[in-house]
Amino acid sequence: MADMTFVLTAEQKALKAAVYDLCKQYPGEYWRDLDSRREYPEAFINELTKAGYLAVLIPEEYGGGGLGIMEATLILEEINRSGGNAGACHAQMYIMGTVLRHGSAEQKQQYLPKLATGELRLQAFGVTEPNAGSDTTKLQTTAVRKGDRYVVNGQKMFISRVLQSDLMLLLARTTPVAQVKKKTDGLSVFLIDIRELKGKGLDVRPLKMMMNHSTNALFFDNMEIPAGSLIGQEGKGFSYILDGMNAERILVASDSLGDARWFIEKAVAYAGQRVIFGKPIGSNQGVQFPIAKAHVNIEAADLMRTKAARMFDAGIPCGGEANMAKYLASEAAIEAGNACMDAHGGYGFAEEYDIERKFRESRLYRAAPINNNLVLAFVGEHVLGMPRSY
Repeated sequence: MADMTFVLTAEQKALKAAVYDLCKQYPGEYWRDLDSRREYPEAFINELTKAGYLAVLIPEEYGGGGLGIMEATLILEEINRSGGNAGACHAQMYIMGTVLRHGSAEQKQQYLPKLATGELRLQAFGVTEPNAGSDTTKLQTTAVRKGDRYVVNGQKMFISRVLQSDLMLLLARTTPVAQVKKKTDGLSVFLIDIRELKGKGLDVRPLKMMMNHSTNALFFDNMEIPAGSLIGQEGKGFSYILDGMNAERILVASDSLGDARWFIEKAVAYAGQRVIFGKPIGSNQGVQFPIAKAHVNIEAADLMRTKAARMFDAGIPCGGEANMAKYLASEAAIEAGNACMDAHGGYGFAEEYDIERKFRESRLYRAAPINNNLVLAFVGEHVLGMPRSY
């Protein structure tokens, strides 16, 4: 019998079609307007939430879809393939995984059903810092236990959707680095309710960024949070965060695949109808080949994304596959964006064509959530067994 690992089921195909149909109700004009005003896609997120798409990874016992990463990837891919921006969506999907895998029974019961219905939003993930960047073990935000509270001090940088979320997952150092055997020890994860904290120890300063991701700098000044905010064991937070990173890589790869497919569809359509020197520009190899080459790389990235998702859902370690999927998909999206922009010429730079917006959005994923050079370092060391390069 043929191996159908990379063939979508009828249910998965129906899911893709349903998501795409919903997304087409939010055309380029909707996203262009939000982008120009740097505003959050409130109506779009509410509709996706109502349809249950953002709760796809939450188990059915908590009111979620109870489906796998594979289904989640298809949802994100279709959002971006339709011309939308799935940034807020992948965050809502994967951040709750830390609570699901490491939270107490009480915490899961308290938060997951409300996240599933959309009564609560968890789209903010407080890890990155101005002086730490990719070296998470060097983060300087501290959480000091004082009775039934933790007191938080420090800064976070490039934290998206804080002003649009009710909850935030926060990584902070609970034991000074000088007092731990391994530098990855002494970091703890907290799920905090930020609605009451804004202006009371938490200062949120919006940042003007290249793309519309509602990004902020955060400042903690003796911010007090309940001791019950701690997820899992104190000092084990780094492993909890790592635990969710493969899921994040696979989901972000799917964002990139959606962007890439949008670029190719746009480029193919335009190259077939734009007539110069008496024939469609798509008949010129200088236009046709870059589009075709980008498509080839998209299909290869899709295979790696699908392999990583299938392995994740089967409980098979997939760090290499997840990282390679993110690398291949983000590079393919940039290549497809360039081919699309080149095919359109001057029109590619015009806002009304949406290409320049999608180009800005897709460029992010070469650098985040992990830089592609660090992906290569991971592959070199952990997949190929070469000496550590940093």
